[in-house]
Order: sequence, then C-alpha cells, then structure tokens
Amino acid sequence: MRGSVEETLNELLEAEAEKLTQTARYERSEQRQGYRSGRYSRNLTTTSGNVTLKAPKLKEISFETAIIERYRRRENSAQKAFIEMVLAGVSGAAG
Repeated sequence: MRGSVEETLNELLEAEAEKLTQTARYERSEQRQGYRSGRYSRNLTTTSGNVTLKAPKLKEISFETAIIERYRRRENSAQKAFIEMVLAGVSGAAG
C-alpha cells in the first residue's frame, strides 16, 4: 500500500506541475508558463508509512501543491485524498 501511495502522490505532483507550466516535462510550447528546474525529495509520513515525494522545482512561477501543505511532514489529507481517488476508480498502478 505504501508504494501505491508514494507512486500516486508523485504522479499527482507531476500533473500539478504540468498544469502550472502548461507543458509536459521536456516539452517546448509557446503557451509555457515558467520552467522546470529539477526536483527535490521530501519525506512525508502517512498512515501507510513513510513515503518519499519528488516535488518538481519550477522557475518563474511558484509551485504550491494542493496535495501537501508547505512544510508539513506528517499528513492525513494525503491518505484521505488517496482513498477518495481509489473509491472514484483512479488507479495508482502505471500501465
């Protein structure tokens, strides 16, 4: 379960970065807002265990995720969001 939570949260962080920049990773576009500048790792304690998040770093725009509150290291809302996604039929499995 911990692996699914970690994978899903990282996918959601990536999706938020794509929405903010209006481009996918390595994509060039006239609509692009800001630039990617790598990622940073952050540990988060969930009820499923410790997970490592790979949060995107962005230039020229602020990346404030709706998933994880800034500076939080222990999060209940992440687990609740994951459960709601599973109930809604969203799978954390790639493929």
